[in-house]
Amino acid sequence: MNLRQIGTSEVRPTSIVFGAWAIGGWLWGGTDDEQAIEGINAGLDAGINAIDTAPVYGFGHSERIVGQAIAGREDRPLIFTKCGLRWDTDEGQHHYDTEDNQGQPVTIYRNLSRDGILRECEQSLERLGIDVIDLYQCHWPDETHELKETMSALVELIDQGMIRAIGVSNFTPEMIDECLAYGPVHCSQPKFSLLSRENYDNVIAWCDEHDIASIVYSPLEQGLLTGRVTVDREFKEGDQRANRPWFTAESIRRVNRVIDEVMRPIAEEHNATVAQITLAWTVRAEGITCALAGSRNAGQASENAGAMHVDLSNDEFERIRDAFWQIEGP
Repeated sequence: MNLRQIGTSEVRPTSIVFGAWAIGGWLWGGTDDEQAIEGINAGLDAGINAIDTAPVYGFGHSERIVGQAIAGREDRPLIFTKCGLRWDTDEGQHHYDTEDNQGQPVTIYRNLSRDGILRECEQSLERLGIDVIDLYQCHWPDETHELKETMSALVELIDQGMIRAIGVSNFTPEMIDECLAYGPVHCSQPKFSLLSRENYDNVIAWCDEHDIASIVYSPLEQGLLTGRVTVDREFKEGDQRANRPWFTAESIRRVNRVIDEVMRPIAEEHNATVAQITLAWTVRAEGITCALAGSRNAGQASENAGAMHVDLSNDEFERIRDAFWQIEGP
């Protein structure tokens, strides 16, 4: 299996990483724990060797499900998780107001204080049932705590052997550059897809120039780039996609037109699905180390893993890029 390197660290995941946001249920209209565990194991059995989660995904639920899924496995996968989004304290920068999986109001704060990070790391290790986190990432920047304080905590965790590599998510190049004054940054996790390209010539290019890996999230644009979302799709209550601009009938129609005209013929040529072509394109793009592919069941996980075996030609890569680059935002 072709492994990718996370910056200058010794952490080497597969190009497709199991994304565990949806299995937490929060903002995805709930979850089925049994199917989620089957999905994790199916993805790992199909060759994926890394899982990306976060405490806030279901307010601890995603991490617990990941922990249950990997507990009996001999081939313990790489575990990536995050810190800095807190729902159990009002310290830090207000992030937003939401509801938990039971429909109760919750306020989330960005908190990258030293004490907060150290405490969150302990909690994540306990929920996951592991001794060390392979990649520990700041989920969002926090304006109320200096990056020097944040980095000192992360370096301390590395020195204590509790984490193996340091990452940031949703940070600008300027923020990452400041972090580097206080310690190593091995990875950045920005949003990127064929439809959401604002980070490509910005933080992704900058990280590539500075030997920092980029693990991108939402490469399938929350399912839209699988070609399976139709204009009459109805989302469950609590599913955030119902209010997203890309999921209006007109946007879905425009995207599906390009998928039908460009992606499906290429998928048929490779005996692959549209989702697999989308993921294969993403991890082939310059500067992108890995792509997070969310799965809620065994079928989705196995399909996502199959993208690692799709080898697009230069012509196919360019045809897909050129077609989607002509689609304007919603």
